[in-house]
Amino acid sequence: MVLGSFTFAEWFVLVQHELLLFAAAFFALGMIDEFALDCTYVWMRLTGRIATPRLKEGDPEAITSLAGPAAVFIPTWREEAVIGPTLVHMLDVWPQPEVTIYVGCYRNDPYTMAAVIAATRGDPRVRLVIHGEDGPTSKADCLNRLYWALEEDEVRSGQKASMVVLHDAEDMVDPAALSLLDQALWHAQFVQLPVLALPQHRSPWIGSHYSDEFAESHGKALVVRDALGAAIPGAGVGCGIARNALAALAAREGGSPFARESLTEDYELGLKIAQAGGRGRFIRVRGCDGRLIATRAFFPTGRDESVRQKTRWMHGIALQGWDRLGWDRKPVDLWMQLRDRRGPLAAILLVLAYSLLVCAAISMMLSELHIVALPAVSPLLSALLWLNLFGVAMRFLMRACFTAREYGWRQGLIAIPRTFVSNIIAIMAGRRALIAYIKTLRGAPVIWDKTEHWDHPALLKTVDKAGA
Repeated sequence: MVLGSFTFAEWFVLVQHELLLFAAAFFALGMIDEFALDCTYVWMRLTGRIATPRLKEGDPEAITSLAGPAAVFIPTWREEAVIGPTLVHMLDVWPQPEVTIYVGCYRNDPYTMAAVIAATRGDPRVRLVIHGEDGPTSKADCLNRLYWALEEDEVRSGQKASMVVLHDAEDMVDPAALSLLDQALWHAQFVQLPVLALPQHRSPWIGSHYSDEFAESHGKALVVRDALGAAIPGAGVGCGIARNALAALAAREGGSPFARESLTEDYELGLKIAQAGGRGRFIRVRGCDGRLIATRAFFPTGRDESVRQKTRWMHGIALQGWDRLGWDRKPVDLWMQLRDRRGPLAAILLVLAYSLLVCAAISMMLSELHIVALPAVSPLLSALLWLNLFGVAMRFLMRACFTAREYGWRQGLIAIPRTFVSNIIAIMAGRRALIAYIKTLRGAPVIWDKTEHWDHPALLKTVDKAGA
C-alpha cells in the first residue's frame, strides 16, 4: 500500500519516530522535575533541615495531655463494616476526656448508625450526628453538618474546641497522634500527619500499590514541601485544623468551611488556610519504639474500586483544583501545584509510552524483514532516551527505598514491578476523570462516589511492620 510517495510501513515508522521524540521530551521534563525533588530532599537531609525526631520514652506530655477540647470529625456512608472497629480502637488509644468524636450518618443509613451505637456503648465522648437529607450527598456536605453540630455544642457548653481533627471511617489512629497534632497547632493553623497504606496479603498488587505511593509521597514529597515553606494540602485523615482558622474559613464561605461542590475538599482545606495567611505543617515523628506516628488504613483491593478512588482524586485535585484554586504566584507553591495537577497529562503520556513500546517492536520486526529501513536516531533523541532511562531507574530506586523503609526490604523489591500496576490504574482513572470533569462542566451534580471498605487493621491479630 502506497500513501503518496511513502508506503504504509514507511509512514508507520516515521510517525512512530516523531511520536517517540515528542514523548521522550515530555518524559524528560517529568524526570527533571522528579530529580530536582530528589536532590532537594537529599540536600536538606544531609544539612539537617529535614529530620524525623523521636518521642522520648515515658514522656507523658507528648502522649496524653491536650491544650484544650478537641473535636474529631468522621463522615460516613454505609460504613457499617469498619466504623465499629475504628471507634473502639480510637476510644481505647485516645483516653483523653477532652475529646469528642462526631460521627456523621445519613438518615437512610440505619446499619451504620447501629454499628456506631453498638461500638460506643454510650460513651459520652461520641456524638452521633444524623444528616437531615438522604445520602449520599457529598463528603464535604457531611463534614459541614458535623461542623454545625460542633457549633451548637459550643454554644450550649460555653466552651470552644481548640482544634478539629479529620478522619475516615476505616482509619486506625496512632496513640500519640492526637497530642502531637495538639502541640503542633500551637505554632500552625493546619497540620497533616503521615498516612500509611498497609500492605495487604490478599491483594499484593492492587491493594498494596498504595503502600508504595504513600510511602514515597508522605516520606519525601510532603517533607520537602514542608521544609520549603510551601502550602500543605490535606489528606482528609490525620489532619488537624486550629478551631479559629476553621471558623475564619467558615465565615468566608457563608458558614460552610468544607466546599460541598468539591470532590477533594480535604486537599483544598490546607491550601485555602495557607491562602488566607495561615501556616500549614507536615509533621513526621517516630515513637520511642521507632514506629512512625501516622494514620494506618487498608485501601481498595479491587481494580474497579481503585480506579474509582483515583478518578475522584485526579478529578478533584488536577481538574477542579485548576478551576477552584487558580495558580499561586509564589514560585515554590507554583512548582507544587504543577506537580499536583500533572495527573491527567501523565496518564496521556503513559498511554503514549506503552503504545510506542508496541509500535517500536513492530518497527523492528518490519526492519528485520527488510520491509522498511529504520530512520537514524538523532543525537537529541538519543540523549532524551538515555535521560529517561536514567530517570526511570532512579524512580524505581526511590520507590523501593521509601517503601522498604516503612515495610521492609521484601515490600521494597515488590514495589518496583508494582509501579506498572500503579501506571495502569492511573491511565484508567485519567480517562474517567476527564469524562467526569466534562460532565460537571455541563451541569452534572457532584456526588459522594466513595469506595467500599470491608477490612480494618484493628481486626487483625498481627499487622505488617508498619502497623506494629
